[in-house]
Amino acid sequence: MDTRTLMPQTTQMIVTLDDNALVADIKRALKLIRGIASVRVATISDDNTITPALRRSIDKARREYAKGETISCTTPEEMQRYFDSL
Repeated sequence: MDTRTLMPQTTQMIVTLDDNALVADIKRALKLIRGIASVRVATISDDNTITPALRRSIDKARREYAKGETISCTTPEEMQRYFDSL
Protein backbone atom coordinates (compact mmCIF):
# COMPACT_ATOMS: atom_id res chain seq x y z
CA MET A 1 0.00 0.00 0.00
CA ASP A 2 1.32 3.42 -0.99
CA THR A 3 1.43 5.85 1.92
CA ARG A 4 2.35 9.46 1.39
CA THR A 5 2.52 12.41 3.68
CA LEU A 6 0.22 15.19 2.58
CA MET A 7 1.67 18.66 2.68
CA PRO A 8 -0.43 21.06 4.70
CA GLN A 9 -2.14 23.73 2.64
CA THR A 10 0.02 26.83 2.45
CA THR A 11 -1.15 30.41 2.37
CA GLN A 12 0.40 32.99 0.11
CA MET A 13 0.56 36.70 0.75
CA ILE A 14 1.04 39.11 -2.13
CA VAL A 15 2.67 42.46 -1.41
CA THR A 16 2.89 45.17 -4.06
CA LEU A 17 5.73 47.66 -3.71
CA ASP A 18 5.97 51.05 -5.38
CA ASP A 19 9.64 51.44 -4.52
CA ASN A 20 11.95 48.71 -5.84
CA ALA A 21 14.65 49.83 -3.42
CA LEU A 22 12.63 48.27 -0.57
CA VAL A 23 12.58 44.76 -2.05
CA ALA A 24 15.86 43.53 -0.58
CA ASP A 25 15.13 44.89 2.93
CA ILE A 26 11.63 43.48 3.03
CA LYS A 27 12.83 40.13 1.71
CA ARG A 28 15.48 39.93 4.49
CA ALA A 29 12.95 40.94 7.15
CA LEU A 30 10.42 38.33 6.03
CA LYS A 31 13.02 35.57 6.18
CA LEU A 32 13.50 36.36 9.90
CA ILE A 33 9.85 35.59 10.70
CA ARG A 34 9.21 32.08 12.02
CA GLY A 35 6.89 30.13 9.72
CA ILE A 36 7.91 31.82 6.47
CA ALA A 37 8.55 28.94 4.06
CA SER A 38 9.93 30.99 1.18
CA VAL A 39 10.17 34.50 -0.17
CA ARG A 40 10.06 35.03 -3.92
CA VAL A 41 10.03 38.19 -5.99
CA ALA A 42 8.05 38.44 -9.22
CA THR A 43 7.38 41.28 -11.58
CA ILE A 44 3.80 41.47 -12.77
CA SER A 45 2.97 43.45 -15.86
CA ASP A 46 -0.49 44.14 -17.18
CA ASP A 47 -1.19 43.36 -20.79
CA ASN A 48 -2.50 46.65 -22.12
CA THR A 49 -2.92 45.32 -25.65
CA ILE A 50 -6.16 46.35 -27.28
CA THR A 51 -7.31 43.57 -29.57
CA PRO A 52 -9.33 44.33 -32.71
CA ALA A 53 -12.46 42.93 -31.03
CA LEU A 54 -11.93 45.14 -27.98
CA ARG A 55 -11.30 48.17 -30.24
CA ARG A 56 -14.64 47.50 -32.03
CA SER A 57 -16.45 47.27 -28.66
CA ILE A 58 -14.89 50.52 -27.46
CA ASP A 59 -15.78 52.30 -30.70
CA LYS A 60 -19.36 51.00 -30.54
CA ALA A 61 -19.73 52.15 -26.92
CA ARG A 62 -18.41 55.60 -27.84
CA ARG A 63 -20.88 55.90 -30.73
CA GLU A 64 -23.77 54.82 -28.47
CA TYR A 65 -22.68 57.31 -25.81
CA ALA A 66 -22.48 60.14 -28.36
CA LYS A 67 -26.04 59.35 -29.53
CA GLY A 68 -27.32 59.25 -25.94
CA GLU A 69 -28.08 55.53 -26.17
CA THR A 70 -26.64 54.67 -22.77
CA ILE A 71 -27.90 54.26 -19.22
CA SER A 72 -26.41 56.67 -16.70
CA CYS A 73 -26.57 56.26 -12.92
CA THR A 74 -25.10 58.83 -10.56
CA THR A 75 -25.50 56.96 -7.26
CA PRO A 76 -25.30 53.32 -6.17
CA GLU A 77 -28.96 53.50 -5.14
CA GLU A 78 -29.97 54.69 -8.60
CA MET A 79 -27.99 51.86 -10.16
CA GLN A 80 -29.65 49.33 -7.83
CA ARG A 81 -33.12 50.66 -8.76
CA TYR A 82 -32.22 50.25 -12.43
CA PHE A 83 -31.04 46.65 -11.90
CA ASP A 84 -34.16 45.85 -9.90
CA SER A 85 -36.33 47.12 -12.75
CA LEU A 86 -34.84 44.70 -15.27
